[in-house]
Amino acid sequence: MTADPAAEATAEAGGGTARIAPLALVVGLARRSPTTLVGAAIIAAFAVMAIFAPWIMPYAPDFGFADRILQPPGAQHWFGTDGNGMDVFSRTVFGATYGFGIALPVVVVALSVGVPVGLYAGYRGGLLDEALMRLIDALRVFPSIIVALAVVAATSPSLLNIVLVVGVLDAPAFARLVRSEVLGLRASNFVESAIAAGNPTRRILFVHILPNAIQGAMAQTAVRAAWAVRISATLAFLGIGIQPPAAEWGAMIRQGAEFFVTGEWWVGVFPGIALVFMVLGLNMLGDGLQELLDPRRKADAR
Repeated sequence: MTADPAAEATAEAGGGTARIAPLALVVGLARRSPTTLVGAAIIAAFAVMAIFAPWIMPYAPDFGFADRILQPPGAQHWFGTDGNGMDVFSRTVFGATYGFGIALPVVVVALSVGVPVGLYAGYRGGLLDEALMRLIDALRVFPSIIVALAVVAATSPSLLNIVLVVGVLDAPAFARLVRSEVLGLRASNFVESAIAAGNPTRRILFVHILPNAIQGAMAQTAVRAAWAVRISATLAFLGIGIQPPAAEWGAMIRQGAEFFVTGEWWVGVFPGIALVFMVLGLNMLGDGLQELLDPRRKADAR
């Protein structure tokens, strides 16, 4: 059978399009939202650090060299060593695993608590809605860092407790976002049709309303992850969070602050730079996602 040249050309064109699709996606994203692309690139770099840390680190993050205490940056130790003789570069790289190990579970906990509360409160309305919103307002009256300090200090500064406390404290942000969307959706035609068809409340909430109300909350996940990284580092810096010798950036900065006045600046500066860039990357990614998911921006683009 003779092949059709036009079909071959179309196939080649289609194959070429498929091959350049990732590049075209990056170029398109750069044009629509450079902030998203830069933020995603920063977070991707930290993700590589976290995943491949065992192969990137030249030394174990908790191994101390007794004869190399507070050694300045050099060929042997790129970021120097700390007060225990541990390699600061290895510990800074390994700190990315704590960053993601806190940020991602905190967002999951906050979504798991906040989204159902906002969904049900917005749909039911009335006294229940008022009571739940006042409870959320009560949680937000006190500064989150003060509440987190009190709760973590009263329990124990373990990773699990920090994730649960910070996640629950962040849940009201998602609850309010989802509730505001549900208030505008509950009187829509498709919801009324679902009710008229005899669908149970659970199906109406999670099948019909939630997919349309979750967009704003999902756009906020990166920003809230940045907040989680920042507040967990603050807890560690204050001595309430993850404790040394764990290679957590906040704990490393706290140790570095003790040596900064005597000239050993590298102990706290390098983990501080890593913390700043991770929070910056998450915030840029979150801001970019909000721009891309903003219906008004989409309408302007059309």
